[in-house]
Amino acid sequence: MDTVSRVKSSRRRILGTLVGIAASATLAGCAQNAPQDTWEPKGPNAEMIHDLDNLVFPIAYVVGIIVLGLALYIFWKFKDRGQEIPVQGHGKPYMEITLTVVPALILSVVGVFTFRTIFDLAETQDTEIVINVTGQQWWWEYDYPVQPEHGINQPIVTSGQLVFPAGTKVLLRETSRDVIHSYWIPALNGKKDAVPGRVHLLRLEANEPGLYAGQCAEFCGLSHANMRMEAIALSKEDFAKWVANQQKAYVPPAAGTVEAEGEAVYIAQCARCHQVNGLKDAQGKPIISAPDEYVYSGAAPNLTALMTRNTFAGAMFDLVNEKCRADVWGAPSEKFGEAYLKGVTEDCLNQKDLRAWLRNAPEMKPMYAEPNLLGPSDGKYRGMPYLALTEDDIDKLVAYLLTLK
Repeated sequence: MDTVSRVKSSRRRILGTLVGIAASATLAGCAQNAPQDTWEPKGPNAEMIHDLDNLVFPIAYVVGIIVLGLALYIFWKFKDRGQEIPVQGHGKPYMEITLTVVPALILSVVGVFTFRTIFDLAETQDTEIVINVTGQQWWWEYDYPVQPEHGINQPIVTSGQLVFPAGTKVLLRETSRDVIHSYWIPALNGKKDAVPGRVHLLRLEANEPGLYAGQCAEFCGLSHANMRMEAIALSKEDFAKWVANQQKAYVPPAAGTVEAEGEAVYIAQCARCHQVNGLKDAQGKPIISAPDEYVYSGAAPNLTALMTRNTFAGAMFDLVNEKCRADVWGAPSEKFGEAYLKGVTEDCLNQKDLRAWLRNAPEMKPMYAEPNLLGPSDGKYRGMPYLALTEDDIDKLVAYLLTLK
């Protein structure tokens, strides 16, 4: 094979590779079941973004095709075939003016609608309920301050799933305890960074009850891809039930039961970091966790009503098995609240993943679970450490955790 043939063959291989990559990238965006699809807005704020996309993307497509077509034509037309170099000139003023004015006009049109959408999305004066959102490696905490008009008479702290009333404008006050994170529920609004030392505002609203998936959209360390979240929109009536349940008094397990033994294991192994409101020690004193002494971010998920959620470990794993999970995901909007508020029952519990997590959490989710990996030792962990629990301890713990609802 001569040199020219080898060059042509090499070009064909390169072109074939590029076409294959482009086709793969295109097909990868054609999922049938995509809960984080930005093209399926389910709330007013997401609809604003979608409407802007419908304006900007066709313009971008047309401009992109024209530019690509001209580029390919120029590459082909003026390809070096051994001809003499064309006469060089200073260009044509009318063309330079046209190529300046036309893009400026296009960008002006796009800019007007973009700025208008940005300002509309930044509006927070009309919000009706406030929820504080805090990111840390690698989960989200939700703190509901006292708001008597919504039945919230004492602070509620939960994690993994943001619960709020549908048809209500929700104000999220976002911050972070360690590095920069980004809160993103595609069906309800765009992204908003959670930055240490700052509070950023984001408005959410869902048209109807349902479950909306999200993802941290700012690289934040080893388990960034596993830092997920779900927004749970309930009817106003069902939200009131959820609030009442979150605020009810703690009821300890009956003495002599496996659940009571699990409570003792929990106090010995878990209560130093994880809070369960109302939990008391053998002397009847309230047990207040102190995660700031053990965890780098200074916090661990509050487990007070763990079994009212259906995910754990930063929404990476389901607390419910596949059948019960499908019952919630597949419930029509008018039945969604009823399905979600059932919580996690023993027959629905995802025993496999929960037990594996208690057995060895660092093996289940990549995280800095040992001290002194990122600098001088401070004795603190980034993530849940290995607790060396026995299988008997795990059995008791699972029984106890099932009572937290």
